[in-house]
Amino acid sequence: MMQDSIGIPACFSSSAEKQHSHHDHDHGAVTRSGQSVYMSVYRTKVADHCRLITITWCKNLLLHGLSVSVEGPEGEEQYYTCKVELKPWYFWRKQGSKRFIVDGKAVDIFWDLKAAKFNGETEPTSEYYVAVVCDEEVVLLLGDLKKEAYRRTGCRPALIDPILVSKKEHIFGKKKFSTRAKFHEKGRWHEISIECKNKGNNNYNVDSLNGVQPEMEIRIDGHLVIHVKHLQWKFRGNESIHLSKMRVEIEIGFGLRKQVGPNSGFGS
Repeated sequence: MMQDSIGIPACFSSSAEKQHSHHDHDHGAVTRSGQSVYMSVYRTKVADHCRLITITWCKNLLLHGLSVSVEGPEGEEQYYTCKVELKPWYFWRKQGSKRFIVDGKAVDIFWDLKAAKFNGETEPTSEYYVAVVCDEEVVLLLGDLKKEAYRRTGCRPALIDPILVSKKEHIFGKKKFSTRAKFHEKGRWHEISIECKNKGNNNYNVDSLNGVQPEMEIRIDGHLVIHVKHLQWKFRGNESIHLSKMRVEIEIGFGLRKQVGPNSGFGS
């Protein structure tokens, strides 16, 4: 069932690092109005075990935030989390590192966001890196400054490539949203757009006004795949489409959240 909040860790906190249970992790939901969130979950080998690493970017009207969570010891519902608030006047916070001890092994998080370009988005688009290091290997590396990341960590790339498990997005204040996503790890990137508008009117409004009804269009690679007419507040629906011989499930919760992805692998 779709809910009003997204069960992912919030980026903004007075604590830069803490250890908490999976229960707390799920219920640290992003519920504050005006906050956009972009979350990616990866699976890779960390401290001799396959673990989940969650990268969460947040944005509100004042600042951006980053949260990196590493799954704890096997059998224990704990996560090790590093949170960074990118306040404009805190320049030193835009580059740094944190260390966790997971199953007796050091796990280091390195980041450099001094020159990161966001271009109005929640996740940076260029000029940055975020690296997770364990056993002298870079087990996860995000961003385009890869050479700088390897030079700073002094570590080699891991032999096992991380696997993208899922992506979720919560968008605030946009009538049209565009993103790129893969529906298979080895597949190509697809362009996805979701647009809400009034029929016969370019201005977005969730309620009918003077007989004008809101509607929603979802396009993949420019092709219209879903068209919801007479869109009502708290509308819910789902549809299956086939893309490149792959079945893609699309779930819609208007006024709650929207999801697009194979087996709910991508959310927006």
